[in-house]
Amino acid sequence: MSWLYHLKKLYSLDTLDARFLPKQTLNELKIDPAKPSPEELKSRQDDRKASFPPHGTRPSKWGTLEFYYHYLIFIICIPLMFYTPYVVSKASDPRYPIFEPLLSPGWIPGRKVDNSDAQYASFRDNIPYMAIVLILHPILRRLYDSLWRSNTYTQIRVVPGDDRGLTQGLSAAAAADARMEQRITFDFYFALVFISALHGVSALKILLILYINFKIAKDVPKKYVPVATWLFNISILFANELSRGYPFESLLALFPPSQASSEAKGPSAAMALSRWLDSYGGIVPRWEVLFKITVLRLISFNFDHYWSLDKRASSPLEKKQLDPSSLSERDRVSMPAKPGDYTFRNYVAYTLYSPLYIAGPILTFNDHISQIRYPLPSITTHRTLLYGLRFLLTLLTMELVLHFIYAVAISKASPDWTSYTPFQLSMLAFFNLHIIWLKLLIPWRFFRFWALCDGIDPPENMVRCMSDNYSAFAFWRSWHRSFNRWTVRYIFVPLGGSRATAGESQTWVMLRAGGNFVAVFTFVALWHDIQLRLLMWGWLILLFILPEVLATKLFPKKKFRDRPDLYRWLCGLGAVGNILMMMAANLVGFAVGLDGLKGLIQGIAGTWNGVVFLAGACCALFTGAQVMFEIREEEMRHGFNMKC
Repeated sequence: MSWLYHLKKLYSLDTLDARFLPKQTLNELKIDPAKPSPEELKSRQDDRKASFPPHGTRPSKWGTLEFYYHYLIFIICIPLMFYTPYVVSKASDPRYPIFEPLLSPGWIPGRKVDNSDAQYASFRDNIPYMAIVLILHPILRRLYDSLWRSNTYTQIRVVPGDDRGLTQGLSAAAAADARMEQRITFDFYFALVFISALHGVSALKILLILYINFKIAKDVPKKYVPVATWLFNISILFANELSRGYPFESLLALFPPSQASSEAKGPSAAMALSRWLDSYGGIVPRWEVLFKITVLRLISFNFDHYWSLDKRASSPLEKKQLDPSSLSERDRVSMPAKPGDYTFRNYVAYTLYSPLYIAGPILTFNDHISQIRYPLPSITTHRTLLYGLRFLLTLLTMELVLHFIYAVAISKASPDWTSYTPFQLSMLAFFNLHIIWLKLLIPWRFFRFWALCDGIDPPENMVRCMSDNYSAFAFWRSWHRSFNRWTVRYIFVPLGGSRATAGESQTWVMLRAGGNFVAVFTFVALWHDIQLRLLMWGWLILLFILPEVLATKLFPKKKFRDRPDLYRWLCGLGAVGNILMMMAANLVGFAVGLDGLKGLIQGIAGTWNGVVFLAGACCALFTGAQVMFEIREEEMRHGFNMKC
């Protein structure tokens, strides 16, 4: 059954992100220079589980009578969920001519492909070119290392001596500094070439923004840096969007022509030059769309540098007696880099790091510098190859969905929603959300795979399937996870977070935490796009979190310690409401908008048949929630606690 083991390993949590490995396993990776094989690690985990059963976990319910009922619901519902939108996507459906113009030729015989989502289409159409860059980038780095390795980390060795520990420590530090110098130099020049190819002459605009932000971090008086950083970067977000990337022709139009030039016939030489410059926009002329993710790194650099100024009197590494080559992720993020690391070259290499430049995931500056100095022991060829295979299977899944279920094209064609049955409407909405999830998941995993191949391990952005979420809080933590952690570090915690300080009343703490959540979700919505529907999405997510908070207060788990099944069923009822609200919020923000959601709701709940269907759907969601609970219990039994 080795194939079953490898299939299980392919979809294990540590293949998705080694950060989910139990701490003891991570420690073994750090101290074992041979980096134990997956089979050895599994054997050690099994031994630990046999000796120390996880605290607080319940016995497995997979073989109980209740779960056999849940299996029956799954066997009936899941095939119907796929078959229903497939039927309304067939050419024989009478509504097919309405959305057929939005379809494109497909590679599966007899099927067209729904490539009508412009955001994903731009990625899908460029996959062959990005794959070439993914292959060339590591090859060029190795070629660079082979040609310029004078006194680099590859030549530094431990020198035996009387004080071997001190000598080894000095050699390791020198090796780390040399490794950083080697990688940063390559990253800096490759990034300049990369953005020039992507954006043409607009690369100069990007470098100018980067330079101004760097000067804010370095030259503005320390107490004004946080405010100046936020004002500048939020202004850049708005300015980029409203000016559509500052075309040179539009910039020139801000300066009125002289009387002599206005009387001359034809465009001026300056206007002709500006149009000529605008014509060299690179592969992606609209650089401002991609720059949103860079703004997060600009803020990260400024604040990491700002906070480092308070810690330069003593080294946190020496204070905590930590080994810099085996820091936890928490320490890599919170501990400042060396004072000499906050240079313009390092800053450019970080903010424009090619594998993560287009879409992330997001690494903080401190974490990036730490990983450049000391490669993570969790990055292995075996795990990286499994992650790449998992990405390819996800890409194939998306291709099959787009070839057989035309949910996006149907919604874009503004159909008569009343012509669909409630079940058809709900499944079109459901697959619309799944396509949104996949179209974000695939680019994030592609660029993370590129970074892993290059020896950098950013956080996994999507750690749960969209259909494996029942909590609004946990959903936010597992959807664009690196962005969520960024907002916690740079917005939520600096504003005061949700922890009480001495003398604060509980009411004031809750009000302050609520205000901080409003600030976070408002920024998140505006960062995605300056549109009313996305602002409504952010506030809807915040509004829908409130029932979960209140239910947690009213029904604390400790009150049901002797009735765990009753508590689980009550949580299942709450999960059904959470799932419906999260689906509604994401449909408003990323799919059909508020008017489209109203049409869907009226089509589903506007008739008695629709009400009966909705009741049946809630029962199915309750079954799904119970399975989600047990999945998380199973993870806990294996030592994984994802907290989402």
